[in-house]
Order: sequence, then C-alpha cells, then structure tokens
Amino acid sequence: MDLLGFLLRKKPALTLIKLRDRRTRWYPSLLAKEVDCTYPHMIRIISALEKEGLVRTKKEGRTKYVELTEKGDELAHDLEGLVKHILRLSSGS
Repeated sequence: MDLLGFLLRKKPALTLIKLRDRRTRWYPSLLAKEVDCTYPHMIRIISALEKEGLVRTKKEGRTKYVELTEKGDELAHDLEGLVKHILRLSSGS
C-alpha cells in the first residue's frame, strides 16, 4: 500500500486525529459519523490502518473498539500539527 498517499487523504488522516481523543471510546460507526463517511468506508480505513500497525481493534461483547497504537499516536500527533499549520496558512494568520 502507498501509505503516504493514503494518509494524505482527508478521511484517513481525520480518523487518526479523532482517535487521539482518548476521552471517547471509539467504534467504527461513531468514527464514520465524526469523519463524515459511510460505515463500510470507515471499515476499509480501519482495516488499512490496522494492517499498517497504526490502530488496533478490541472486541468487547458485540462492540468492536478502535484505538491507536504507539506508532499510530506518534503519526496522528504529527498529522494534527500539520493540519493546524495548514489551517493557519489558509486563514492568512
């Protein structure tokens, strides 16, 4: 997989950034809602991120939760900084 091309797309990047909020127990349908994509698309995103070792899933009962790995958290932190920088530049500040 072309990880660089994948992560520079909006929805996978936003998914990683959302997962940094540890106050929320993230599950696929909630992530899909927050990132504004369909549930099947979110499942594909999670699967690709899991394959790259950036997230892990944990099943509790019938619910599957998603969380960042250490590697994923580092990358999400950097992506969040990049997004904030881009937003500052685009707002002219």
